[in-house]
Amino acid sequence: MNTGNCKVYTRDILIPLLAYLLDGFLGDPPNRWHPVAWQGQFLARVEHAAPRGDTVRFVWGMETLAAGMGLSAAVAWGAMRLARALPWPLRLLFEAGLLKLALAAHGLDRAAGQVEAALRRDDVPEARRLLSWHLVSRDTADLSAEEVAGAAVESVAENLTDAFVAPLAAYALVGLPGVWAYRFCQTADSMWGYHDSQHEWLGKPAARLDDALNWLPARLAAGLLTAATWLVAGPAAAANAWRTRRREARRTASPNAGQTMATMAGALGVTLTKRGHYALNGGDAAITPDVLARGRRIVRLAAGLAVAMATLAAVIVAASDRGRT
Repeated sequence: MNTGNCKVYTRDILIPLLAYLLDGFLGDPPNRWHPVAWQGQFLARVEHAAPRGDTVRFVWGMETLAAGMGLSAAVAWGAMRLARALPWPLRLLFEAGLLKLALAAHGLDRAAGQVEAALRRDDVPEARRLLSWHLVSRDTADLSAEEVAGAAVESVAENLTDAFVAPLAAYALVGLPGVWAYRFCQTADSMWGYHDSQHEWLGKPAARLDDALNWLPARLAAGLLTAATWLVAGPAAAANAWRTRRREARRTASPNAGQTMATMAGALGVTLTKRGHYALNGGDAAITPDVLARGRRIVRLAAGLAVAMATLAAVIVAASDRGRT
């Protein structure tokens, strides 16, 4: 029996689970040590140097996207190569740590929990501040308490795709270099993907590629939310979640965001709205702090199911590789 191969198989199988546990126990490091923050700093410098003119800015954005994704993948690949000199338990921890840095489930849930706590204290101004600081880019100054709770529900549902399911899918398909290439694209879209004169053409390449990369993960995330709803609230709520997704998901401008947000609206039996943009009608219940808490629980369970699926995929791949050796 080749014990070295057994260690490789064990490592591959455990990395998604260990990354998930590290995310839950450690959260995110300070920005000065976070690779996503470094990507953001790079993009900010590039944006400052971008030339004028729609076509030129589009090309500039496309070249930046290609260079940033390539550099991110190369750095991740180089780090993995250097880690080969480590004993396999340390290498396991190192690779799981690299994957963990691409995940943000714990941080998003904690931010939504802070909004929930402020709403329970009837401190709506603080809830608005926390919402705008951590979760959404929209103006929150005149949102009602129910709108604040609804926006927090939308954010944790939408970000289940970007911050968790998509990085895990990238890891399953192409490993850590693919994870960090994806994260650069997602960061570029989050910083540049706006319909204003400064970003419309600069961010268009990132926005379009991000839509393509998230197409399948968004639908996987919607399925995971439906399964989690079944476990938390029962089959009737899960059926309403799935019906609402099929009926309402196309109402958002993004081809992907509506998948998880509409599913969550149906799961909670509420209508999630963004003024002047969409209304995802999953029911008429009021969006209270208790509803936000239930939504957070559903998203946490869906994230756990995603890890279970990633681990199962690693088991299948490892067994297939072992069968060929």
